Amino acid sequence: MSHVGVPRGTVRKRRSLALLTAGVLTIPALAGCSSDSEETSRGVPQDIAPAARDRVADGSTVNWAVDAMPTTLNAFQADADSATTKITGALLPTLFPMDAAGQPKLNPDYLESAKIIEREPKQVVLYKLNQQAVWSDGREIGAPDFVAQWRALSGKDSAFWTARNAGYERIEKIERGADDLQVRVTFAKPYADWRSLFSPLYPKEITGKPDTFNDGARTALKNTAGPFQLKSVSKAKGTVTLTRNPRWWGDKAKLDTLVFRAVAPKDRTKALADGTVHITDVDSTTANRIALALRDGSNGQPLTHGPGADLTPAAALRSWALAHGSDEEQAEIAQAAREKNRKAVAAYGAEQKALRGYAVRKSLEPAYTQLALNGESGPLADDRVRRAVARALDRQELAETVLKPLGLPAKPLGSHLALAGQPGYKDGSGALGDQNTKEAQALLADAGWTQGGAAEKPKDTKAGSEAEKKADKDEADKKKDAEGKEGAEDTKDKEGAEKTEGEEKKADKDEADEKKADKDADKSDKDADKDADKDEEKADRAAVGSDDSAASRAEGLYIVGQDDKPGAAPVQAPDASTATHVLAPSRAAAAQSLALLRQASAVSAVSEDSTTAEAASKATAQDKATAQDKQPGGAAGAYAPLGTAAPAPASVKGPLGKDGKTLTLRFVLPSGPGSQSLRAVGERIAAMLEKIGIGTEITKVPDESYFKDHIASGDYDLALYSWPATAYPATDGRPIYAKPEPATDGSLLVEQNYTRVGTDHIDQLFDQAVAELDEKAARELMKQADARIWAAAGSIPLFQRPQLVAVDKKLANVGAFGFAAPRYQDIGFTDRQAAGSPADRKK
Repeated sequence: MSHVGVPRGTVRKRRSLALLTAGVLTIPALAGCSSDSEETSRGVPQDIAPAARDRVADGSTVNWAVDAMPTTLNAFQADADSATTKITGALLPTLFPMDAAGQPKLNPDYLESAKIIEREPKQVVLYKLNQQAVWSDGREIGAPDFVAQWRALSGKDSAFWTARNAGYERIEKIERGADDLQVRVTFAKPYADWRSLFSPLYPKEITGKPDTFNDGARTALKNTAGPFQLKSVSKAKGTVTLTRNPRWWGDKAKLDTLVFRAVAPKDRTKALADGTVHITDVDSTTANRIALALRDGSNGQPLTHGPGADLTPAAALRSWALAHGSDEEQAEIAQAAREKNRKAVAAYGAEQKALRGYAVRKSLEPAYTQLALNGESGPLADDRVRRAVARALDRQELAETVLKPLGLPAKPLGSHLALAGQPGYKDGSGALGDQNTKEAQALLADAGWTQGGAAEKPKDTKAGSEAEKKADKDEADKKKDAEGKEGAEDTKDKEGAEKTEGEEKKADKDEADEKKADKDADKSDKDADKDADKDEEKADRAAVGSDDSAASRAEGLYIVGQDDKPGAAPVQAPDASTATHVLAPSRAAAAQSLALLRQASAVSAVSEDSTTAEAASKATAQDKATAQDKQPGGAAGAYAPLGTAAPAPASVKGPLGKDGKTLTLRFVLPSGPGSQSLRAVGERIAAMLEKIGIGTEITKVPDESYFKDHIASGDYDLALYSWPATAYPATDGRPIYAKPEPATDGSLLVEQNYTRVGTDHIDQLFDQAVAELDEKAARELMKQADARIWAAAGSIPLFQRPQLVAVDKKLANVGAFGFAAPRYQDIGFTDRQAAGSPADRKK
């Protein structure tokens, strides 16, 4: 699959209640809370056509497509990408690669053992290296390589340009053990994710000096220690070529040569048909073409798809008649069109025949797609609006939109910090709640967004989104027209605003305009008086028809939802000067904030032997919950201040409004050919939001500017993008969900938290988990953090991304790897004749 929608360079950056009153809000079975047992979840297995090594032929060359040439071969620099990861995986040591279940697993090619040997007074990890492990120059892999990499990535020397230093900054010292094959690492602070360190491991010749680290490793790696070594990098050809490493001590690589070739997603079908690549990620369109090619090859029937397939017999007859008619000009045009179509049909048929030599291997990619809600400003700065958006989504439908047509399990993802099949995965979405249109509408009503709100007199509120800014401008223009001031600017309409200042009105025209303005003002005053009379009559009727007690009427209160006008605009009371006008929470909205905090807090109560730090976190959450309890407002049926809007109606027609502004969100999506599925999901989300009264303005932008100019800069309200999976959520999840901090220039330091939504408590849970050396306890802390992230409603996980890989049918041990890292030395052809074929063979 194309990696549009995945932040560039994040492959390495990310490793990067109690029930309330019955009838008010019930979250079933404490959904989202952690239990003592892990949720049993099974991930989708990898699809790599596994074969024993003795069935794989020696020799040959394989071409593997990547999105673009890597800008660096230094995986720790900011511009490292998925191509960097693929290439360095075949060249450099990875001490703990992920296995098929998404767990880090010791790599025996480099390590005999690695474990914590001391916990007090400080954590000490002892690495025992494989005594055969050497760099390609013959030097042993040892403590000097560990020391050099630690110093380069610790963050203490700014001369090294690194993207991150997570974990390395916790190391106090690194020493040689009992012999040269032992490396002893002492930590100044406990670090649970110590297995994430030193992978990939670079030789000291690269990490020992800033110059070689910053520039030397961008395009060359002279010293490597993998089954392959770097032969050449050709920007002109768009290739990175690897050959067998003669000093490799492990299982000998089956391939002679492995070439990573830059092929744009739009060109991959042709590259497969031409035989210039053997392995490539593909989108659903190319996958369907391969499936059709395999089907058509077995039935022997003419193609019923492709160019000209939709040509009816009548249209074909008319085309033939025009091409052979007496009108020479029309005949020439028709003949050219028929020839063009004939060539297109022939080319398509040839491609389909060539595509029969490939299989599409399918799994779920170790990454998930989310809906991001920018909470920095605008309507989404209100957590009630964010939760309403989340509650409007049918995540099952969205997952089915993408995964079901591909024959993959379509189940919504339930965690931000683990994927199904990984240890510690737990569906925490119950902390926010399932799809519920009525509760979503109630949350919006509680936040002040109501039917007719767009027609209300605007208040002096800060605009956030682009839609709000536009509404402010339109409202300002209307106010100028109503006041009837003198001058051309006061009488200009939207079209007249484009005129130049030199087009001034003559004196007699000005006088006529002033008279007209006076008449309009008089008319406006009369209309205003009529509206006021009507409002007063409505208020009187509301007061007369109320069933409240005398005491209630004296306090200016009425019972929410019993005015027979659900969702109506607030009623103006006769004694409005003394009444308190606030929006009281409706049925679900009244308890939602408290429920979410209690829901997430309940996660913290699963362990009776929690630490002091955990107890402090719980106390903080309870304090917050108490503060929520004291906020004004109540559930439907409770007393609320007179003028409070009733809950939203069951169905909403048209966008809601507030203070003269419509509730419209700017939805930014990539426009490239590889982003069709994202756009399809975005359109469905827009339709779901429309049902609860939220309008969307879909803006499609070029793929290359999607992240830099929109997501990272915060120029969006809603967006879809993906994060890669990790075996180390405490380390890799923190920069993504950390609470943004204000910078000295007034901006926000967001790290990778592009939603700008976070809390102190979430940060505290990450900090506790990363220092917790008990793996089970650390996972429980991550479940608590996930529940809090769900409750904050800045990021809504939708589904795990599909992984579709087109592979030459004769290749084994390669395809859709899922979580697992490839074993490059095992990849090869099962057909010995194919093993000797050229890489660019024509099929």
